[in-house]
Amino acid sequence: MSAATELLDQDPDAPIARIARAAGVSRATFYRHFRSRANLLASVAHEPRPEARERILAAAEEMLVRTSLDDLSMDALARAAGVSRGTLYRVVPGKAALLRALLEAYSPFEAIRRIVSERCDDPPEVVLPLVARELVGVAEVRMGLVRTVFHEATLGSDTAIEGVRPFLVPAIGALTGYVAGQVAAGRIRPMPPLLALQAFVGPIFFHLLTRPAIEELGVAPPAVTSREAVDALVQVALAALRP
Repeated sequence: MSAATELLDQDPDAPIARIARAAGVSRATFYRHFRSRANLLASVAHEPRPEARERILAAAEEMLVRTSLDDLSMDALARAAGVSRGTLYRVVPGKAALLRALLEAYSPFEAIRRIVSERCDDPPEVVLPLVARELVGVAEVRMGLVRTVFHEATLGSDTAIEGVRPFLVPAIGALTGYVAGQVAAGRIRPMPPLLALQAFVGPIFFHLLTRPAIEELGVAPPAVTSREAVDALVQVALAALRP
């Protein structure tokens, strides 16, 4: 069954002789179990299988903590996820598609865009803490993926940019648009909206990225939780951005 599943993922017309060879059995043994190719196909179709997409994304997330997107082997990813190459490339047809799928499943970008869209008239004291909590919520669970996305995006490879663009561009556009509106309303000091956004996000992101290493080294470890630290940094940013 395992051999048939993998071969049929790659070649739906794979003959019985090829499937039997891959399974290490004779044609006679095959026909004792299945009697016909149609019976085999029916068995494969009804075989309970864990969702391939979830297994692929979980394996990719784990691998990208240890290697870059460029160095990631798609063959190794298929093996780690327990799927065939054919299944892997049907789910994520390339590394840019893999990065997009990871961001779609795990990133806070869509939630942040929605917060800003729904609360566009609320002051920074309401909106920015909500945005920060979305960031820390993801970082607490998937810090390795956050580091990887930041690293890949700042390297600026074509693959990485193609992967992050559909999520990062709308989120940044929504945030800078919100900040521009708050500047116009006199709630944020006059300054370029992107610069104001960087002043807000930068310290939070730096804290989240460096906290694990600081705790590991035991060098003046923070006496507060990540959420408490981020709440404090948000208040500092709000004070700095007020007119």
